[in-house]
Amino acid sequence: MANTQVKRLMLLLIVALGVASVYKYIDYVNKAAAAEGWSASGGAPASNNKYYNNNNNNEQHLFTNSTGDNSPMRAAMVALVRNSELDGMRATIRQVEDRFNRRFGYPYVFINDEDFTEEFKEGIRAMTKAPVHFGKLPPEHWGLSEHVTEEAVQEALKRNKDRYIYGGSYSYRLMCRYQSGFVHKHPLLKDLDYYWRIEPGVSYFCDIPYDPFRYMRDNRLVYGFTISPMEKADTVETLWETTRKWILQNPDLLPDKSFIRWAVTDNSKYTMCHFWSNFEIVDLSFYRSEAYESYFQHLDRAGGFFYERWGDAPVHSLAAAMLLRKDQLHWFEDIGYHHPGYAHCPNKPDMVSRCVCPRSSDYMYRSVCNRRFGRTEDVAKSRALELAGLPDKAAK
Repeated sequence: MANTQVKRLMLLLIVALGVASVYKYIDYVNKAAAAEGWSASGGAPASNNKYYNNNNNNEQHLFTNSTGDNSPMRAAMVALVRNSELDGMRATIRQVEDRFNRRFGYPYVFINDEDFTEEFKEGIRAMTKAPVHFGKLPPEHWGLSEHVTEEAVQEALKRNKDRYIYGGSYSYRLMCRYQSGFVHKHPLLKDLDYYWRIEPGVSYFCDIPYDPFRYMRDNRLVYGFTISPMEKADTVETLWETTRKWILQNPDLLPDKSFIRWAVTDNSKYTMCHFWSNFEIVDLSFYRSEAYESYFQHLDRAGGFFYERWGDAPVHSLAAAMLLRKDQLHWFEDIGYHHPGYAHCPNKPDMVSRCVCPRSSDYMYRSVCNRRFGRTEDVAKSRALELAGLPDKAAK
């Protein structure tokens, strides 16, 4: 008799859990289908985020108002790409369209340091019904910084050639500098509020039934990412030291609270953690802000884009950590993604059903930087200044 009652209780519990899962899935699908205010377990934060505020009131108007309405989003997928990367770019667009954009029709913007060929344009247009725009970047945005010399750069390229990947690449450094300080200034982006950076030859593993741009807006998010690895220390030997100097010189541009403790330990050691910027969804008002522009100009004057190999990923990430709060950052856990080097495949039950990817692609659940992201909280400006004022332990 007792065994029978136990079995009945277990059966009722299983049924209850199954019903709860069904209702949870239905609720998710309904919200996703409406592409409005989407939320799912294991990822989406509550809609209690505040606007980015760097204590400069005349900048707050730059940020898109969180209206929650269905007005068109001023957003696009943006790629810096060469004519020779047509096949890889077509493959990426095919996945973006299948997984997301065929339902939303956001435009694509392609930027090149040379004129796009007709072959490239025709090949891209054949992949989508969405608007497509092609542009050549302004020559003043590409090339050697005025703060470095050709001779010194060539010496640095020779010195670093065998130290790390792209150690001797001049074009890679041009790309990193452009993505760090100029892509958001391109005329084709001037009317956009958000951009989603895409790259040739990447994979999107999961269906995306909601609108990430609208999700960013409605939750007042500023920076979204999928993968957060550690940077190669040799490529950024003086980046944190240079950043510390900017912080101490510009305390008025710092927010009251920031997420800087994710990027820097209590001993002022650079963690090397960064958001992998080959995928990023960003409120462009952040990159257009006085604080970010001041930070980029400071870095550019230091010459590290050329003399070392400062990437746009650590630059964007340090800026986000010291100028934003945690609740303005978002891990798009449900967007499975692969770029040569790392891959992320969601493992939550309500996410897995929308994905086709190797289950071994679980990097983000093992990532030191992702675990640090989960347990780290914001600190006050006074603490950020203390961290910047300590000796640079990473350089010792």
